[in-house]
Amino acid sequence: MILKVKKLHPEAKIPTRAHASDAGIDFYAIEEAVFPPKERVNIKTGIAVEIPEGYVGFIWDKSGVSFNLGLKVMGGVIDAGYRGEMIICLFNTSDKEVVVEKGRKIIQMIVQKFEHCDIQEVSDLSETPRGNGREGSTGHL
Repeated sequence: MILKVKKLHPEAKIPTRAHASDAGIDFYAIEEAVFPPKERVNIKTGIAVEIPEGYVGFIWDKSGVSFNLGLKVMGGVIDAGYRGEMIICLFNTSDKEVVVEKGRKIIQMIVQKFEHCDIQEVSDLSETPRGNGREGSTGHL
């Protein structure tokens, strides 16, 4: 499979993998972004992608950005039909202002195959041992 990538800005960095065995493809900020505490900010990448039909791109946190800066991805599905710029929304979970420098890795995208399903309304669902049990349904919190 080929992931086609288009630079929308001359200074945009082409996405990369740090290691050949990495699942995630790293995307970079094309601009500096300032995150006030407990607020979200959109960051442009200057990149558009062409995900093949039958696949989807899932946007995930970079561990260093999340662990060290407290920034979390808000949203995260890139459909095969989308051809616009990858603009990433991150939320600052910390109590201090965070600055992301231009050119920094900000997120990773994992491309996965998926199956479409037909949607059918029914009056009953099949029974399972868990049933409608939610948090703590296994007896452990």
